Amino acid sequence: MFRVVIPARYAATRLPGKPLRLIAGRPMIEHVLERAAAAGAREVVVATDDERIASACRACGADVEMTSAAHPSGTDRLAEVVQRRRWADEDVVVNVQGDEPLLAAANVAQVAALLTATPRAALATLATPVRSHEEFIDPNAVKVVCDARGLALYFSRAPLPWPRDAALAGDWGVSAWGGALRHIGIYAYRVATLRQLAAMAPTPLEGAERLEQLRALENGLSIAVAVACEVPGPGVDTEADLARVEGLLAAAGR
Repeated sequence: MFRVVIPARYAATRLPGKPLRLIAGRPMIEHVLERAAAAGAREVVVATDDERIASACRACGADVEMTSAAHPSGTDRLAEVVQRRRWADEDVVVNVQGDEPLLAAANVAQVAALLTATPRAALATLATPVRSHEEFIDPNAVKVVCDARGLALYFSRAPLPWPRDAALAGDWGVSAWGGALRHIGIYAYRVATLRQLAAMAPTPLEGAERLEQLRALENGLSIAVAVACEVPGPGVDTEADLARVEGLLAAAGR
């Protein structure tokens, strides 16, 4: 059994008030809550530092934990929640981002099961195959490479792995990027790992790539990676993303 925590903040740079923006007439955070609840979690908790978000969540019956506004990352916000709730060290917690209204519930359950089934790993996460050259070189599409056991070797915003021969030949067909994996920003943690990570100082690679998960790798923690059982829909970072998600939900009759 696992729990879900959804970190949600109001002050997003590109889309202020993002969790409360309406999609199909309802706040985005409400759609995320539905997806998380459908995954079979023991508990679903929204972690926020904003009373407007808290009020909207309570209005739809959600469990809310008010957290510090000083947290530099979602991981730190999760760590505060597990500390307050006194969850056991071995409990599994899934971090579901508050801007993923189309995330498949099956993926939430999958990442929790992956961590449970991989005792050597401190964290678990998911990825999907890269589908185009444009996606491969897009710095907003984080790539991951793994070892033979399915444990992450590195995450990067750069093309990864770099196809040397294809690049030298100027050949950017599927042979250049086929097999590359795009990381999906969903994580399962053991509570003890969350406490560890929150106590660690930011690391050089984490700062260079602006990727929190590199703090775990730089400190010797293993991250299990699996290909997502369902390809998630797009997240929301901009007005254009919001319109796209609205259109996809309308097309699906939701």
